[in-house]
Amino acid sequence: MPFRPSSLVPCLALIVALPSATIAQTTVDTRIGPLRFTHGFQTGYPTEETIVKLYDEMDFQRAVQAYLWALPLVSMAKWRLVHAEDLGAENGQIVYIESYADRIGGLTYNATTPYVLPFLDLADGPWVAELPGPDGSVRGAAHDMWQIGITSLTEPGKYIFVGPGQEVPEIEGFTSFASPTNGMLLGIRLMSEDAEERARLLNEVRIYPLSEIDDPQPRGFVRPEGKVWMAAQPVGLEYWELLNDTIQREPVFERDRFFMAMLKPLGIEKGAPFDPDWRQQRILMEAAIVGEAMAKANDFAKRVETSHYRDDVQWEFATTANPDQRDEHYDHLDERAAWFYEAVTNDPAMHGHRTGEGQVYLATYRDADGDWLDGGTDYILRVPADAPAEAFWSVTLYEVSTRTLIQNAFEIADRSSRMELANNDDGSVDIYMGPTEPEGAARQNWIPTEAGRAWFPYFRLYSPKQAFLDQTWVLPDIEKASDD
Repeated sequence: MPFRPSSLVPCLALIVALPSATIAQTTVDTRIGPLRFTHGFQTGYPTEETIVKLYDEMDFQRAVQAYLWALPLVSMAKWRLVHAEDLGAENGQIVYIESYADRIGGLTYNATTPYVLPFLDLADGPWVAELPGPDGSVRGAAHDMWQIGITSLTEPGKYIFVGPGQEVPEIEGFTSFASPTNGMLLGIRLMSEDAEERARLLNEVRIYPLSEIDDPQPRGFVRPEGKVWMAAQPVGLEYWELLNDTIQREPVFERDRFFMAMLKPLGIEKGAPFDPDWRQQRILMEAAIVGEAMAKANDFAKRVETSHYRDDVQWEFATTANPDQRDEHYDHLDERAAWFYEAVTNDPAMHGHRTGEGQVYLATYRDADGDWLDGGTDYILRVPADAPAEAFWSVTLYEVSTRTLIQNAFEIADRSSRMELANNDDGSVDIYMGPTEPEGAARQNWIPTEAGRAWFPYFRLYSPKQAFLDQTWVLPDIEKASDD
């Protein structure tokens, strides 16, 4: 449930009282320490020491907010980077993700359906994506570098993607889309449970430059094949280095011009090299720590109303930002930061709780008692009978530290209705989560965790039914397991 701050009345009273109390003071005590002036606060100049302190604080505050603003962009850039540098994927080449080991580096990947993931760089010209049939065999969408959807990819066909400022071609048999950024991702899931059918679909996804339309040379695919990779946002100065690199590659949108002004005194400027001095590095490195701490609070203790599921449970909707990241009078900032700190991509199909189509994503970070979920504690989630999903449902656990699949020696991160699970007499299913292995049939419902590490779950419904939308079916909280 959304976090709601306590009463602000005492704080407001203090703020109102401050001006009259500080008019004649040459030193004013504030949350950033004493600020000194040549005469009174209103009648004097700030001292040189205070000027340095205020500019440091100004740049620090702006850097912290820039960290949160940049989360979707830096996250996408890191994902693209590890595909290229760690997995060896070239421009337009698919990274095929299928096994538990393949998925370990991806932010909140599902553990059930395989992923077909090519990044495209449109700077040198348009690219083509051919998707096979039949209808419903693939689900996905194209996203720009800010992780805003360009188009859904749920129907077989031939798609052309063009970059900023490029002419949109009209070619019979092809559908063209303009990406607002040079970089983009095609995020596709293969829905078939049959391995041979998935292999056919994978081989029939063809990605190639439009310049090769008369003689296509599809770029094929690579697999992780045991390579270690991690797409979680970088830390420290690396976060800002990657942000700068991406800013140099991409156009600046009107909505982001004030943030660009905030970054300029910190050494990040479009068209200029990033070579921060000692002061800038110090501010940026601390801002990356505080920025991520704020991202954690904003994510794991949300105060945005779009996350609300029910007042009587800890579960909440994970997809807090609108697909276009916009509302009537403002663009989403906290909403998108909450989602993109722990996850990737956002399109209408990921908002099934609103539309009744696609997927529903429920997340929780606390148990029924309101305590944070902990790897050293045993828990039970009872999934009521007749879970309202036309396709299937799943429970998947993720590491708080990386927001990737939970790691354990058993290589088990999820349980789903596609598996052979032990059911209760009433048709409900108990999912066991914790370090203690259950006995008997319950073991096949177990997801192992390890002490010393925090985790969180997603409960996914693929193609939700009306019972979820009208809440005649409700997912209960995760309970601590009893000792008996």
